[in-house]
Amino acid sequence: MMGKEGFMKKRRNGVLLSAVVLFMCGSMAACSGSRESTSPGVAFPARYRGELPGVSDASQSIGMARLSYRSFFADSALRVLIDTAVVKNIDLQVALKNIDYAEQTLNASRLGTLPSLNIGVQTIRNSSSDNGVQKTPQEYVASVSASWEVDIWGKIRNRKKSALASYLKTQEAANAVRTRLVADVAVGYYNLLMLDAQLAISQKNLALADTTLSMIQLQYTAGQVTDLAMKQQEASKQAIAGSVPLIEQNIALQENALSILCGRMPGTILRNQSLFQAKVIDDLPVGIPAAMLQNRPDVRAAELALRGANADVDEAGATFYPSFTVTGQGGVSALRASDWFAVPGSLFSLVQGTVIQPFFQRGQLTANYEQSKIKRDQAELAFKQLVLKAAGEVSDALVRLEKIKAQESIAEERVATLQKAVANAGMLFKGGMATYLEVIVVQSSSLSAELTLADLRRQHLAVMAELYRALGGGWR
Repeated sequence: MMGKEGFMKKRRNGVLLSAVVLFMCGSMAACSGSRESTSPGVAFPARYRGELPGVSDASQSIGMARLSYRSFFADSALRVLIDTAVVKNIDLQVALKNIDYAEQTLNASRLGTLPSLNIGVQTIRNSSSDNGVQKTPQEYVASVSASWEVDIWGKIRNRKKSALASYLKTQEAANAVRTRLVADVAVGYYNLLMLDAQLAISQKNLALADTTLSMIQLQYTAGQVTDLAMKQQEASKQAIAGSVPLIEQNIALQENALSILCGRMPGTILRNQSLFQAKVIDDLPVGIPAAMLQNRPDVRAAELALRGANADVDEAGATFYPSFTVTGQGGVSALRASDWFAVPGSLFSLVQGTVIQPFFQRGQLTANYEQSKIKRDQAELAFKQLVLKAAGEVSDALVRLEKIKAQESIAEERVATLQKAVANAGMLFKGGMATYLEVIVVQSSSLSAELTLADLRRQHLAVMAELYRALGGGWR
């Protein structure tokens, strides 16, 4: 009877062992969907939309984005502003602190493959019952213990890959902040030059309007024009005079904004040249669209985020496998602490290996694994979306550049024509061959044309700065 019971017990143990093996194999197979960290394929065109033929060639290896901002921007005052901003801007300093934080996380992950080592001293005192065998045995133990998880399935390695991708991503994020900062400082500086030009234009036209008013007053005294002519010219002069404080206000506000970008208190901004003296560099090659993967920091950051998400999937998949842990302990043990050094009698050692296979956590592990795959898919979509957005920004800037250049050329011709008309109108008015209305209209048109030309020149300079940023320039 005992033999039959032993046989049945042995059979049950065999069935249980087989079930355990099958369950472990099934768990291992469940994570077979993990894949290597690869970037999604993105089909880039041969050239950007809006790029003029012949301006850039696919064989050109160095485009605008590869230039440092010191080489790209010719204005020394602007370069000084950018130098200050990249050192003192608060947003950039926060991004750099994120790099420091990510670096500490990376350093911690690199220690994941090392065994944990502990040194301890303890006293053990057990009090048995009255019917027990031993009476209050006491033991003093000093030991060193180490535990090491064998990374067979790559769980720890993938954790390190994810931490490395996060660290590199923060670096690229800081570079992206730097490119945006460079462009913002340049655009703000060019806006300041435009306001200076518009102030000078308004003040010049205000003096011209005052001269014209004096001429009309003389004719009014001579009875050649009515009071209406004098009032209309006074109103025209007052309109110009009213625009001057507004422009001066905008100059102060723009200076304050630039000062804050540079991480300092609001104050005046040095300018070395006027708007129309600023050199416009718009004949540089933009490079090929595929170069954005190396040039644009935000695109690189998105790619690194995808790599980290792939590593997280692999790490989550490895949790289905059994974990192997080796533990070792050694030291001295004695009933009295004074006997610790009575070696080798007090020496002891322990080595054990542990295999842990999760059973009842399978549902949770599966959910974590599926969530990591969803996050990977989200990172992949975000990467593709950012590539499309980046290509769109470059194309938009190229189209704007082409059209603004055409508008600026026409505006320059219009200003030249109206400036001649203003000079002629003054002489004709003195000779009585032109009416005061004709003089007022041509002066007003000339003022409007000059202000428009200043704005177009500002747009021309600003769109070059934006194109430089869109291509990924400014962080080197």
